[in-house]
Amino acid sequence: MKAIIYTQYGSPDVLQLKDVPKPTPKDNEVLVKIHAVGLNAADWHFMRADPFLARFSAGLLKPKNPILGEDIAGTVEAVGSAVTRFKPGDAVFACYARGLAEYVCAPESRLTPKPANLSFEEAAAVPMAALTALQGLRDHGKIAAGQRVLIHGASGGVGTFAVQIARVMGAQVTAIASAPRQDMLRALGAETVIDYARQDFTEQPNQYDVILGVNGYHPLAHYARALRPGGRYVMVGGTNAQIFEAMLRAPFIPKPEGRQLTSLVAKAAPDDLRVLNEWIENGSVRPVIEDVYPLHDLPVAMRVVSGGHAGGKLVIDMMA
Repeated sequence: MKAIIYTQYGSPDVLQLKDVPKPTPKDNEVLVKIHAVGLNAADWHFMRADPFLARFSAGLLKPKNPILGEDIAGTVEAVGSAVTRFKPGDAVFACYARGLAEYVCAPESRLTPKPANLSFEEAAAVPMAALTALQGLRDHGKIAAGQRVLIHGASGGVGTFAVQIARVMGAQVTAIASAPRQDMLRALGAETVIDYARQDFTEQPNQYDVILGVNGYHPLAHYARALRPGGRYVMVGGTNAQIFEAMLRAPFIPKPEGRQLTSLVAKAAPDDLRVLNEWIENGSVRPVIEDVYPLHDLPVAMRVVSGGHAGGKLVIDMMA
């Protein structure tokens, strides 16, 4: 089968289209024919081994897993002898690595039926970004109906899901993004949209119960002063400076009146995908796609991912 592999860390130039053995499912595995793959910032970070700490999970000197692509959508080709939930022909999606290939074998427990009202390209845009938004808001932000929630970096993959999920959970949503994205974010449910180029929300008198930091940068102390007493800042993405500050300095930043500063690495949770599936099928949440690329344009798409300014998700059409 064909797959995009990388055997060394570097720019998108390290990506190569190669013939590799087609996998065979084990007893508890499902062989999926991949129709589409959603790209994430994580793919860029693993390809570049940036930050350097990524090497401790991806491989110190070279990639342990030479195939990128966490978010997959496709059809079941074959199942192992112990598989009971899926059969050949079923449409599925998942947050599971090795997606940039014609086929992948995934444990049955990691797969979820594809939302019936989404195309394969739309379904591939969901898993990691939507799981990050859900877990960041619900589990770490602990949002409740009526609370004021701010999404910093609202126009990307995680941010567009976060705006919708916060709205579904009854919050009053403020979104931070560039001016061209404001109409899109209002259509997704943001009540207030702030152009970061014209206004610094941390300098305003408004305070928030939850701030989800997806992109854009402010010192942690500035986020803390934008929180209400007992409020929570959750960092789920951003630059290396943001990541290291959240990891290393957050415990030592003054946090008066019960304010909390935390960070999150999302987990591939099929139960959470099923929650999202319900919202998607009833029309409460939908993926926002900036563009769909054929496989041969993957290096171009990866360079767009690296810029961090896409309006929604970028998807690779594996069938093109």
